[in-house]
Order: sequence, then structure tokens, then C-alpha cells
Amino acid sequence: MVEKYITVSKANGIWTVRTAGAIIAESTNALELVEGDYPPVIYFPRDDIAMAFLDPSDLTSHCPHKGDAEYFSIVAKSGTIADVAWSYPAPLEAAERIAGYIAFYTDRTTVEQI
Repeated sequence: MVEKYITVSKANGIWTVRTAGAIIAESTNALELVEGDYPPVIYFPRDDIAMAFLDPSDLTSHCPHKGDAEYFSIVAKSGTIADVAWSYPAPLEAAERIAGYIAFYTDRTTVEQI
């Protein structure tokens, strides 16, 4: 049996994203993506994100397992946090469940289960 390289499942509980003194997202509908040996990543539905804080970035990247990513910066009173979130608008089949979801880098935001 071949093991999947990417698994996506519902992230149990309530998840939040905080940065620059603000709650950017709170969701009971977050997804957890596990890719190979990497730590799990929590993806938040756009409807549960304060999208007014996010500005699209010019940065893009490509993952051979998930597809093409677009990035976002967070604009806060204290300044802009560049390229801190990403999304796969048209993910490949292995990650199709994360379409319409955004993830955040945990070195510049706090992503936690509450």
C-alpha cells in the first residue's frame, strides 16, 4: 500500500491567528494539512479571516504536491508584515480541500488552538 504524501483533515476545536495585537482569524472550520515529514499546517477558510487586514502580495511559489501559491501581507498599525500568509487558489488533487483557505507563517503570527 502506498502512503499519501499529503493528508488534509478537519482541525478539531477552535483555531485562531493573532499578530500585531489583533485577532486576524478565528475558526471552527480550519483544516490541518500534513505534508511528508513537515509539521502540520493549519488552513483557515477565508470567511473566518478578517480579510481587510490582508493585502495580496506579488510573491508566488510552486509546490509540486500542492500547486501554485499566492501570498498576502498583513497591514497593521505597527506596520506591514510582508508575505505572512499563503493560499493555493487552484490546488492540485492531493490538496484540493484547501482551495479557498489561507495559512499563516507561525514565526510572524501566533496560530493556536483555543
